[in-house]
Amino acid sequence: MNSLSRRHLLKSASAGMAAGALLPLPGAIAQQQDDAAQAAPAKLKLAVIGVSNRGAANLDGVAGQDIVALCDVDQGYLQSTAQRFPNAKLYQDYRVLFEEIKDLDGVVISTPDHHHAPAAMLAIKRGLHVYCEKPLAHTVAEVRALTNAARKANVATQMGTQIHAEPNYRRVVELVHADVIGPIRKIHVWVGKGWGATEMPAAAGEAPASLDWNVWLGPAEDRPYTPKLHPAEWRRYRDFGTGTLGDMGCHFMDLPFWALGLSSPTTVRAEGPTSDAECCPLGLTVTYQFAATDRHPELELVWYDGDQSPQELEGMPVPGSGVLFVGQNGMMFADYGSYRLFPQEQFKDFQPPQPTIPNSIGHYEEWFAACRGGAPSLCNFGYSGPLTESVLLGTVAHQVGRSLTWNAKDLICEGDEEATALIRKNYRDGWSV
Repeated sequence: MNSLSRRHLLKSASAGMAAGALLPLPGAIAQQQDDAAQAAPAKLKLAVIGVSNRGAANLDGVAGQDIVALCDVDQGYLQSTAQRFPNAKLYQDYRVLFEEIKDLDGVVISTPDHHHAPAAMLAIKRGLHVYCEKPLAHTVAEVRALTNAARKANVATQMGTQIHAEPNYRRVVELVHADVIGPIRKIHVWVGKGWGATEMPAAAGEAPASLDWNVWLGPAEDRPYTPKLHPAEWRRYRDFGTGTLGDMGCHFMDLPFWALGLSSPTTVRAEGPTSDAECCPLGLTVTYQFAATDRHPELELVWYDGDQSPQELEGMPVPGSGVLFVGQNGMMFADYGSYRLFPQEQFKDFQPPQPTIPNSIGHYEEWFAACRGGAPSLCNFGYSGPLTESVLLGTVAHQVGRSLTWNAKDLICEGDEEATALIRKNYRDGWSV
């Protein structure tokens, strides 16, 4: 029985004696103790891979569980974090962690993008539950492999799209389902930030003794130590990240995917600067076409980021980031925390329907419950996999500079061998998925 339950029991007993009440019999006390133990589920035994920056936020989200192991290529981050979890074993290479620690329930992965799939697949193959940051993987083929493997292994999964658990997205989805703006044929999604570059940073000497540079590179091609890549600038470069689209697409495109039940696009076209073999673009516009279903007519989703992010859409000014649903009877703007209907005069007396989507118990708590045998978390790989595949297809379309006809079943771009080759990638020995 935990200390909180024990204090509560003693306080109750003291209050009873003060009122002249009879103390419970020993058997009743034992039953109370059993009930208290059953009410508080056992803590999950978790390993956390990547403990700083985004990893620190995820570690805070799961800190109430039993943190068995911490892993980070940077000893500076690792040692400072270990002070909070003195009983956790420390590792710089998650492959060693998985070999040495057998008593685990799950793993939290907050590495650069190129490590997501290798780490997650090792966990899934060991029957471990997986929480993985967005984008789910570095390539479309990796996403599909993780989705299939997680389903086959029947493990609980969650991708780090934390906003999915917030109330506003639920209210927007309800309005779409209620057909408030009529059938939706176009969606604009944009983010003003830009994770791009025009050249690789220069290599510079030896890596600090605290950093395992070889493990940081992991599945990527070997290269000399390049200080500007670690800890955050890696997002700008194709060997390690997926640019702004990969960073933010899973957050903002999540809303239309949820609201309209989107899955795989039929065609994808990207516009931006001439593709660079090493650098992600400073700005990008990607147009996705989706075939009609019983949830929506044929529709177009257009993504904009970086220096191609719009200041005006559909004849009205727009803020720095958001989603604009264009329906037959009106429009709806949404961001993380709010929504607005247009034209404003048309909707001035609008009263939203009663909520029908229950509030989330919490983004991390959804995953905990699924790990314990409850319902799947809402951003499980079965949902977040197709979302991430669509996001990453935009980066492929930009690299080849032409429209892609996507065959989701066979994982190929029809009639385009060059584009299909970019659905996959090569790995250094010891890091394949």
